[in-house]
Amino acid sequence: QVQLVESGGGLVQAGGSLRLSCAASGRTFSKHTMGWFRQAPGKEREFVAAISWSGGNTYYADSVKGRFTISRDNAKNTVTLQMNSLKPEDTAVYYCAAPKSGGSVYYTGLNDYDYWGQGTQVTVSS
Repeated sequence: QVQLVESGGGLVQAGGSLRLSCAASGRTFSKHTMGWFRQAPGKEREFVAAISWSGGNTYYADSVKGRFTISRDNAKNTVTLQMNSLKPEDTAVYYCAAPKSGGSVYYTGLNDYDYWGQGTQVTVSS
């Protein structure tokens, strides 16, 4: 059974940093694009960042570009989202996602991904 488990969320002041991790189990995703999404209260789930299977290519939403960094460790089957200079508008539940096969860093739609984690809450206070 495939599982994606996020961790690292919490409460932080504006301007602070958090590091989210996503651990995959049940299969290896070393040849898959991996993505992060977020959903704020009352809003639709939105794309945040994606990383190619090799880690050589990344793609970010404009709202987080320059502040967030996505990375991966295929040996550990993990993906990380380093979030710096956090803003109150970054408050959301953050989800890790993976497609069934392959994928592209330009996979920004919910339907592009087949596996989802349960999410981790990030709250940024002003």
